[in-house]
Amino acid sequence: MPNVIQLADVHKTYHTGEVDVRAVRGVSLTIGRGEFVALMGASGSGKSTMMNILGCLDRPTGGQYLLDGVDVSELTREQLADIRNTKIGFVFQGFNLLSRTSALENVELPMLYIRDHLHHHDITERATRALQVVGLADRADHHPSQLSGGQQQRVAIARALVNQPALILADEPTGNLDSRTSIEIMGVFQKLNDAGITIVMVTHELDIAQYTKRNVVMRDGCVVSDVLVSKRLSAIEELQRLEQDHQAVQLTA
Repeated sequence: MPNVIQLADVHKTYHTGEVDVRAVRGVSLTIGRGEFVALMGASGSGKSTMMNILGCLDRPTGGQYLLDGVDVSELTREQLADIRNTKIGFVFQGFNLLSRTSALENVELPMLYIRDHLHHHDITERATRALQVVGLADRADHHPSQLSGGQQQRVAIARALVNQPALILADEPTGNLDSRTSIEIMGVFQKLNDAGITIVMVTHELDIAQYTKRNVVMRDGCVVSDVLVSKRLSAIEELQRLEQDHQAVQLTA
């Protein structure tokens, strides 16, 4: 079984006037099926460029990128679009939901762009199942404005899941959320990962990275650290601890 991600000596250079910016410098990296990886680094480290390459939103200027066994380095724009829609699920910091459509309709959107068109009944059924996975089946008919930030992010995760991708890419998925809701969202990701889904998440938050299984740190376009998380946090246990602390405060109030 191939790795989900295999990078071999990948470079990315941006040509801006007379200055060449080497955003990624010879990165070689493998991520196996079922891993949960935090991609970290300060501003300018190259992690955002790397995320764009992994998501087939940008092309490397050198090296090779295999996604789920497919060499995507030389694919056409149309082929890359197909890859993005079928092999990758995206989750963003800003949710990126359509405001005038229901949660269910937002989740259905990726299925409208696949080559093998599905029957409407199948689309609705798959979208409903995805919402069930993230615990929002009872909010299927709600518009984003009727949902909390955490619920909107759950809809976005369901949308990322609906085409059964090989990989979920999450870009600062807790960046707009409070601490408790952030832990709840990490709990959703941990549940999906426990079911075998491969997740790569960009984050600058050290505490959030502790919910993943592996931390890859970039600096100046290079990978400078790649370690397994030794004391991984459990979202379920952290939420239970928060609830116990809240109850203790109420008893002493």
